[in-house]
Parts: sequence; C-alpha cells; structure tokens
Amino acid sequence: MPTSTHAQNGPDRYGDDVLAGDWKARGRRVIPTVEAERDLVVELAADGYCGAVVAVNAQHVTLEDRFGKTRMFPLGHGFLVDGEAVQLVRPKPKAPTGRLRTASGSFVVENAPAKVALPSRIFVEGRHDAELVEKVWGADLRIEGVVVEYLEGVDVLARQLDDFEPGPGRRAGILVDHLVPGSKEQRIADAVRRGPHGANVLVVGHPYIDVWQAVKPARIGREAWPVIPRGTEWKHGVCEAFGWPHAEQADIARAWQRILGQVRAYGDLEPALLARVEELIDFVTAPA
Repeated sequence: MPTSTHAQNGPDRYGDDVLAGDWKARGRRVIPTVEAERDLVVELAADGYCGAVVAVNAQHVTLEDRFGKTRMFPLGHGFLVDGEAVQLVRPKPKAPTGRLRTASGSFVVENAPAKVALPSRIFVEGRHDAELVEKVWGADLRIEGVVVEYLEGVDVLARQLDDFEPGPGRRAGILVDHLVPGSKEQRIADAVRRGPHGANVLVVGHPYIDVWQAVKPARIGREAWPVIPRGTEWKHGVCEAFGWPHAEQADIARAWQRILGQVRAYGDLEPALLARVEELIDFVTAPA
C-alpha cells in the first residue's frame, strides 16, 4: 500500500480539519456584558434612542430619556455604551459590607422586637409627605415606635390637635410645607404655638411649595424645579413643564410615584427637609 504524503513529509502543511472545533465562532466578535446599573446611560443601536437606566427586572430594562419619558426594552444585545456594543444583563446582588444602614443613614438594628407605638405622633400635611417620610425614615420610626399621620392640609391643624389632645408624654410634631415668613402656613403655626397645646407641640417646616421640591431635581434628570406662575395649581404646572400627563388626578399620582421611585436614601433629599424631620423625631421620642 502506498505511503501517504502526510507520513512522508511530516505534519500536514494544510493544517487541521477546518470543521474541527467551534468553527462557526471563529472570527466572531465577542460582545461584552454590562450590568444595567441605575443611571447607566445607554443607546439603542437600532434607532439611536438614548436614556439612563431607571429600573430593571429579570427580563427588561427601563430607560428614561432627557425629556423624562421612559421606554422598556428586553435585556440582552442591541445596546451601546460609550459607542461600543454591549449586552445588558441584570445586575448581580451586591454583598453587604460592614454594618448595614437604613435609608436615613442610621445603622440597621438587627432582630429588633416589635415595639408598641408611642403616644406621641408626627403629623404631615398630605399623603405624599407621609410616603416620602416612610420611604426614608420608615425603618427608624418603626424602631422608635413613632406613627406618622397626615392632615390633608395645614388648615385643619388646630382641629386635629384638639382631637389628639397633646400633653406631657403625648407630644405632637408637625411638618408643614412652605413655612416661610408671611405665609398662611406661618400664621397657622404661630397660632398653634400660642394656643393651649403649644407646650407639647413642635411645628417645623421646609420652604418648598410642595414636598415634591424636597427631592433633589437631579434625581429626576432635571437641573431645577420649574417656576410655576401664580394661579396655576403647582403640581399640574410642574407636570406640564416636564411634559408629563396632568389632565386627571391619577396623572398627578403617577407623577409623584415617578418622583418617589427615584428616591433611594437621605442623600436624594434637600437638607432643609432632612434637618426638620430629624428634629421632629427627636422631639416626639424625647423622655417625658
């Protein structure tokens, strides 16, 4: 039998079998994976849409563009980061390091027993105020046993205090919007201080027209909150300025949830609100 040329001349000068191994993958570019972390700016390769990551779940990522509009896309290929093609994936859970902190910056109290609510209360003007306080200070308030209630407006404050009946060991801390010299809110606060409950009530406030403004505008991709003309309902005016729906009360509620959803911790709020809430917590938890 004739001897093969391979045997005669050494290794095959034509190389190995071209079909051996993963021949389909040869020369194919490997697209790197990038975790869809919040605030990561990505571009859609198909149409150039650009936005920052605001939410992500097991299958989808939600991007918000510079106009505040959001769109949802499937995770995976088709995205660019800094002009380079990437595959977006869901972020891996980060292992905690050191002592955990609450959203307010306090250390987490591990395995704390349930605490009976204190007789003292914190009152805020409306539902949005209560939701913001709960999101940032909720863990601390539950440890202390402090309940937050909302008034549905500062105009009913005097009546609410009459019903609550503050006294020694039963204090009321009040957080008021737009507490500035000469305002209606300032006159009401002064009347409460002079009234029969004044010794056991602390009224504090922030300078913002609405608690929405206590959220730093950068958290929603804005440089500043808009100036709304007198005579225009403030929240409607804000939504209109931002190009958000505002025809119905449900639109306003969705706008607030959009804002609240961007608040992660105390650093996302203005100091003028932070200091006042901390002051109220100290007041209602102080020994009688």
